[in-house]
Amino acid sequence: MTSHIRTALVIGGGIAGSTTAMALQRAGIEARVHEAYHVTADGIGGGLSLAPNGVNALDTIGVGDVIRRVGTPMRGTVLHSADGELLGEITLPADLPPSRFVWRGELYRALYDEATRRGIRTRHGKRLVHAEDTGDGVTAHFDDGTEESADILIGTDGIRSTVRALIDPAAPRPQYAGLLGFAAPLADTGLPGTGCRLHVGYGPAGSFGHLVHADGSGGWFVNLPHPEPLTLAEARQTPQEQWLDRLREAFAGHCAPAADLLARTKAADLLITGPLETMPPVPTWSRGRMVLVGDAVHAASPSSGQGASQAVESSVQLARCLRDLPHDQAFTAYEGLRRARVERIIALAARTNASKASPLTRPARDLKPEPLDWQFTHRIHWDAPVLPPEPALEFRSKSA
Repeated sequence: MTSHIRTALVIGGGIAGSTTAMALQRAGIEARVHEAYHVTADGIGGGLSLAPNGVNALDTIGVGDVIRRVGTPMRGTVLHSADGELLGEITLPADLPPSRFVWRGELYRALYDEATRRGIRTRHGKRLVHAEDTGDGVTAHFDDGTEESADILIGTDGIRSTVRALIDPAAPRPQYAGLLGFAAPLADTGLPGTGCRLHVGYGPAGSFGHLVHADGSGGWFVNLPHPEPLTLAEARQTPQEQWLDRLREAFAGHCAPAADLLARTKAADLLITGPLETMPPVPTWSRGRMVLVGDAVHAASPSSGQGASQAVESSVQLARCLRDLPHDQAFTAYEGLRRARVERIIALAARTNASKASPLTRPARDLKPEPLDWQFTHRIHWDAPVLPPEPALEFRSKSA
């Protein structure tokens, strides 16, 4: 099968943008990335895990080793109540490689640099304001008065996607999960290693997670219940010192080692990662020659542990579909491959967030994990041809 797509505009230069561009390049499609901000996103965001399914997806486009160099192995997550009671453990199947814990800024930079090394340039200061589908192509108009055309346009511009609104002005908006996120790296935690496992404690103050590497370095994160929605910019208007004092007070009675790790944290190192949000199901993933990838269409809360991995999977699957099919069939096939999986993951994370945000009405025992092997064992077979979607599937997608 041969696609007629030769060029693509990728709107959004974050993790999904760089990955999508590299996947398209492997599929024989020239991708040009456009980022609204004038500067790179170094140092932005907290820690995350790239699950085995995400690393495997990166391996299909030759990027897995890049992530292994910046991430540290993580084999599972241990869940505790605030008083230290063991609630359960999420353990990877023994035959799978480990997840990789990485700070978001380091993951972003690794992918950005690898895309640049491969000849993919990111144009900064290009904020999309309008896109015109000309029938045989699409033209993007930017707020600096410039425009650029290609065969298709792909929105990888995050949870507040401009492209999503252009595809469907009635598309749902992000939903606040009732939690604010904070994190900090520590060069010296004063603790022994956690055996490649993340430990998370749940209590009335919120959830507190920590990971310690073999050399004693590591970091922590907090999901703090906060009924009033705050944007990231609004949260950052409160000085780091004040937030850190509030966290220390909130977790003073939490199970060890929350108080000790917060005491070791300097205000200057506190990362205010902002509101935890998810996307309700997005009815329309594509229109004409425009399509969505990553958080723009299926943003999973950090509670899922799958946000970055799902963005990577979607990037690779879209590239496969565009390699083999005309764009309209490719977009339908891509949605057919992805929708059910990502919506199941998002729904599971939403239930977890509800337990975190209402700790007084949801007992800690409700947080015991369910089997998640179906998430981790998922594999993408790059060389397998993508078949045209069945007419019934195509109809359901267009009428969704």
